[in-house]
Amino acid sequence: MKQTFIFLLALILTIPACKEEPEKYNGLDLNMGNLYRMSDARSRSISPENFTGEKGKGGMATLEEGNAAHAARDLGQGWKVNPYIFIESGEEFTLAEIEGEGAIQHIWMTPVCDYRLNIIRFYWDDETEPSVEVPVGDFFASGWGMSFEPRIQSLAICVNPKSGLNCYWQMPFQKKCRITMENRGDDKATIYYQIDYTLTDVPDDAAYFHAQFNRVHPLPYKEDYTIVENIKGKGHYVGTYMARGAYDEDWWGEGEIKFFMDGDDTFPCRMI
Repeated sequence: MKQTFIFLLALILTIPACKEEPEKYNGLDLNMGNLYRMSDARSRSISPENFTGEKGKGGMATLEEGNAAHAARDLGQGWKVNPYIFIESGEEFTLAEIEGEGAIQHIWMTPVCDYRLNIIRFYWDDETEPSVEVPVGDFFASGWGMSFEPRIQSLAICVNPKSGLNCYWQMPFQKKCRITMENRGDDKATIYYQIDYTLTDVPDDAAYFHAQFNRVHPLPYKEDYTIVENIKGKGHYVGTYMARGAYDEDWWGEGEIKFFMDGDDTFPCRMI
């Protein structure tokens, strides 16, 4: 019995533990905690130096066609000959058109224009009406315009000095994506921008990013201001940026925010 017992114990100790196969990483949800994980996602970047984001298509502008040809006159093709675009008054420009399945992960922009009169729009998949239709300044939490940008450091939006506007919202799409900007101002707009995205498998339960803009001037006394309305379907409310102008310098900005959800009428389900 003693020899049999020792043999069985040795046999048990040498059985390897079963190791579960980890779920394959798709390259989304980037953070410091998963930088070590490999995926088959294809990283791409669209800018005025590469309007399509294709491999091997960046930095191809020549001095004859680049907007910054004068500044790059001693450098030439292969350098930053075309780092920005112009959008004439009354025109709409397609900033990006992406085919396939994936997600936008970062947008950097420095617009030289009237922030409220340049409208950025996002179309997901086969949409004919945009899911995002917002003045560019308000989209980047800079509603008071050029030279009045706040300094913001957050996970979603970062605004750096001298119009360095950054967006880190992860915005997935199943088929394609199109981003445009319309200039409703009287002057020509100059737009520096970069849109970083990845082409990869997107989960079926991935939601689409939406943003809505509202403005009232002036706000009637003791009346509720509607931040957002007519949202239908299943989703997450992820936040609001608000620019509130006051004519009285002693007003400190107090007020209630009310959430009316799923049939609420006179009284909200939540008030903060």
